[in-house]
Amino acid sequence: MSRPRLTKLASPLYVEIALPLPLRRTFTYRLGEGIRETVQLGARITVPFGNRQLTGFAVEFYDELPSDSELKDSQLKDTIELIDEEPLITEEILRLTQWTSDYYLASWGEVLKASLPAGIDPSAENHVKPKRRKNVTLVEGEDPGRFTAQQKRAIDVLRAHGGEMLFAALQDAGPVGGATINSLEKRRIVRIEVVEVLRDPLVHATIPDIQNLTLSADQQTVLGAIESAIEAGEYKAFLLHGVTGSGKTEVYIRAMKKTLAAGRSAMMLVPEIALTPVFARKLRGVFGTELAILHSNLSPGERFDEWRRIHKGRARVVIGTRSAVFAPLENIGLIVVDEEHDSSYRQHEYPFYHARDVAVIRANMAGAAIVLGSATPAMETYYNASRGKYEYLSMPTRIGKRAMASTEIIDMRDVFKLAGKDVAFSPRLLEAIEETHAKSEQSIILLNRRGFSQFVLCRSCGETLRCKNCDITLTYHKRESRLVCHYCDYRVAVPEICPFCKSEYLYFVGEGTEQIETILNKRFPHLKIARIDRDTMTRRRELEKLLLAFSRREIDMLVGTQMLAKGHDFPNVTLVGVVSVDLGLGLPDLRAAERTFQLLTQVSGRAGRGELPGKVLIQTYYPEHYAIRHAREQDYAGFYAEEIRYRERLGYPPFFSLATILVHHKDQQRAETMAKTIRTLLDAANTDRSIRITGPAPASIARLKGEQRLQILIRATNRRKLREMLD
Repeated sequence: MSRPRLTKLASPLYVEIALPLPLRRTFTYRLGEGIRETVQLGARITVPFGNRQLTGFAVEFYDELPSDSELKDSQLKDTIELIDEEPLITEEILRLTQWTSDYYLASWGEVLKASLPAGIDPSAENHVKPKRRKNVTLVEGEDPGRFTAQQKRAIDVLRAHGGEMLFAALQDAGPVGGATINSLEKRRIVRIEVVEVLRDPLVHATIPDIQNLTLSADQQTVLGAIESAIEAGEYKAFLLHGVTGSGKTEVYIRAMKKTLAAGRSAMMLVPEIALTPVFARKLRGVFGTELAILHSNLSPGERFDEWRRIHKGRARVVIGTRSAVFAPLENIGLIVVDEEHDSSYRQHEYPFYHARDVAVIRANMAGAAIVLGSATPAMETYYNASRGKYEYLSMPTRIGKRAMASTEIIDMRDVFKLAGKDVAFSPRLLEAIEETHAKSEQSIILLNRRGFSQFVLCRSCGETLRCKNCDITLTYHKRESRLVCHYCDYRVAVPEICPFCKSEYLYFVGEGTEQIETILNKRFPHLKIARIDRDTMTRRRELEKLLLAFSRREIDMLVGTQMLAKGHDFPNVTLVGVVSVDLGLGLPDLRAAERTFQLLTQVSGRAGRGELPGKVLIQTYYPEHYAIRHAREQDYAGFYAEEIRYRERLGYPPFFSLATILVHHKDQQRAETMAKTIRTLLDAANTDRSIRITGPAPASIARLKGEQRLQILIRATNRRKLREMLD
């Protein structure tokens, strides 16, 4: 793929178009007469493609066809229509998306499309348009006539609001009728015009008062290093390794303020929508309307308006989730990636990318500082810091020298022996919950599994009820009395008898968050308990409401999945109970131990963040596992030393680069044939004995959404050689 030419030719004859198709190439077209003079790089252009018309992106111009081109002018088709006179894609985003598509072997056009907010495509049914409203401006000419009572009221209200209001707002505030306002316009007392109104996602939010905090010695040292990089105006990457409660957020905010004072802009990425309302309110209090927010929980209109504010330079600070890394922010001086270890930064649908790594490249291109912050850094990030690729910054103690929460491991094997059966809660955890709330303190209970029961088992024939589209068991959701697939959303009513043997002995196995909530409500009816997981957060802003209510102590206990483990700061939480982590340890994933350690360490950090000491109770059937042992001690260095030995011995990252080729098709035979063909081609292209190829083999979920899935794994000590072979 050629590099984009980032200078506009006077009147180019040809254009290279990146189309949003799963093809790793661009297409050459002849520019139409009316387009040549105005088209710019990054503009969207409608072009013919086969018997269709598609909208793609202009990524390069030519005065003449390249000498190595196999095409002739007579073979080229003309462009049809220029969509954008002012391109939506900036030159920086053009370069960034090209790097992303090359690095992740994705379609450039697909990455460009993914960089724009949903609903911006004019050909789509849900295309978002600017919001427009009537505005009323007080003119007060020399009309000598009398005014009616309603007309006088309208004029008085307008004066009280500085002489300008929205038409509807004046009607409500008066209250006055529309006819009254129109009559004032006829007399030239007011002027009515249609204006564009921005949809502000924080318009109804309560913005907290921002206090001037005194930085700790650790915070001052870390901030000084980051500010020096900002002042230098050159690329520099930092790993900020700070324990939970050490004050990383305050460092981020001050570094962003320094960046704005230097005349540049700042970006902050967070892994989950759950974190965005908390940070967004705080940052709005600091940066006012210079802050823009980007995440998928906004309405299409809000997301569209926030993106346009960034694009027009009206916002210089952006906070958002994964896709915000492509925000059209100009002159970036600082990028912060909070909780950089989190798997939510990885895009698991096409086009694939990892937002943390894309952010590092964007900072490099912009000559900006980037801060990767975490209490539990990703293995690869810590490894890069240990080798000098990133500068290591440490904040090893909590603000005010507050102690970390004490952690206790509960061996559920002993609990099973005493109870004679599996139970969700140990007596020790139930006792701790009672003690905590007797002192008017709050608690968080975590189980990283949704639903009421993990699966349904027939005790007569041993069969489990599985999804018809995916190779997984269905999860029982009691509240809606449905069995649900958490991958394809297939839903079916709970059967009264086994569909295989017609037995009535159906057994619901394994607790989910819904069942945990039910058990706790029965055991502690005097407590107000709320559940936070993907099932309860279906309504917009429901999560934000619950978190704010919990922070105001209107809720005693939160029950939920890993959404509760990240970044939240509730000073009155003194107990965290982890019902089970064993499921995560058993996953066929090279990062299973790392993610378990991170989850336990992060959720433990929610306890004892205020003046009161915290306590963490972890229930497990595998207390000897090194991830659990080191999490109990909050010992990242100990975990890293043990895990890195496994990675090196087994040939896993960061010592090896891995690539997975996933082959999927509805027909099993077609999928197998394609996978075998690809393996044959890979073997032929592999001239380096250090590159190992395994497979094809069934993927961890062999059937998903009605398609059979096979995977081929490629492992290499050198990423460049791996790329060369794949290309």
